[in-house]
Amino acid sequence: MDLKAEFQRRVMAKRPELIALTQDLIRIPTLNPPGENYRKICEYLSARLKQTGFVVELIRAFDTPGDSEKYPRWNIVARCEGKYAGDCVHFNSHTDVVEIGKNWTFDPFGGVLKDDKIYGRGACDMKGGLATSIIAVETFLEVWPDFSGAIEISGTADEETGGFGGVAYLSEKGYFSPLKVQHVIIPEPLNKDRICLGHRGVFWAEIETHGRIAHGSMPFLGDCAVRHMGAVLSEMEHSLFPALAKKRTDMPVVPEGAKQSTMNINSFHGGQAIPEADFTGLPSAVVPDSAKMIIDRRFLLEENIDKVEAEIREVLEKVKSERPDFRYDMREIHRVIPTMTDRNAPIVTTVSKAINDVLGKSPQYVVSPGSYDQKHIDRIGRMKNCIAYGPGILDLAHQPDEYIKVSDMLDSAKVMGLTLAELLTGPSPQN
Repeated sequence: MDLKAEFQRRVMAKRPELIALTQDLIRIPTLNPPGENYRKICEYLSARLKQTGFVVELIRAFDTPGDSEKYPRWNIVARCEGKYAGDCVHFNSHTDVVEIGKNWTFDPFGGVLKDDKIYGRGACDMKGGLATSIIAVETFLEVWPDFSGAIEISGTADEETGGFGGVAYLSEKGYFSPLKVQHVIIPEPLNKDRICLGHRGVFWAEIETHGRIAHGSMPFLGDCAVRHMGAVLSEMEHSLFPALAKKRTDMPVVPEGAKQSTMNINSFHGGQAIPEADFTGLPSAVVPDSAKMIIDRRFLLEENIDKVEAEIREVLEKVKSERPDFRYDMREIHRVIPTMTDRNAPIVTTVSKAINDVLGKSPQYVVSPGSYDQKHIDRIGRMKNCIAYGPGILDLAHQPDEYIKVSDMLDSAKVMGLTLAELLTGPSPQN
């Protein structure tokens, strides 16, 4: 019997089961923030995976950002041992989803199926990928029960807010050590014919300009912090943004615009606090003595993180040299070093072959414009043999009417299963 053909046939037969599993996951609203229903989705996954013979751990990331008794950061790691010694292949998916947002025409947590598409918050990013990996593994175990090595599936918290209560915590505890895990696939929605090798770097910071409060009718007696921040923005427009646009990378980042360095003004606020919605009074007449701005700088593999920070400070120091009484503080919030797995790494070449076998074409190799949990597996776990590969269209993530195609999930499940067959079903050892 052609076992690979049999495997693909069985995957196609599991279409109703794949749909139902994806719908079940979507219908557990794991909104982050604040981090709702993490335990509930872990218990759902635990019950399912135990039926297939997995040994399951539920792990709370105590004292990580956001962890509390009301919103505990729960993760699940499930492991199935093979008959013989060999490598471990790990599928890691985050279980949290972002806020719903407006302009939905489908129930965000309904998991509605229409015309090959399952709609819902997290359908694409990335409960569809999680469901796909589970179906792929379950089908693999049916066809190759006497495999070598081990298979792990994890569902982790907080990827949407940095991953510190999920993969970072597990990496610190040794769950992604190269001694324990040799291959990692993260089923993020990068398209079924793409292999994502890594991501750009991140530098987030809060900039505050300081002024002096005074009566709004006599602004000359005060010092307007918002005007100072306006000068910072003007200098950024004049010097920093044009300089960033000239920085280019050899990383295969998608989309095209992300092949340069970028910076986003994440938020800006100056002066009095925004009143609550039911407040009907007028603002008081004061000169603002503080303005704050959060910047989101994305940088390239060719750049140095210290230089990235220095470029921001150079802007602030230039403004300081030109404006009397200009005072500022800059506080780093978050940093991520860029990462990119080698194209010749075992997981890359194996998944590439499987994509060719299933789809009849070679994959496109890409790098993500934003970071994801590979950063922790690489930097904390020291596990380099890691990629993102999964069904779904990245542009749909975080959008209203987010969806995933069932046909794409089926194709990706075939790719994942054939990858397992290549890595875990070599010649059996002689007794």
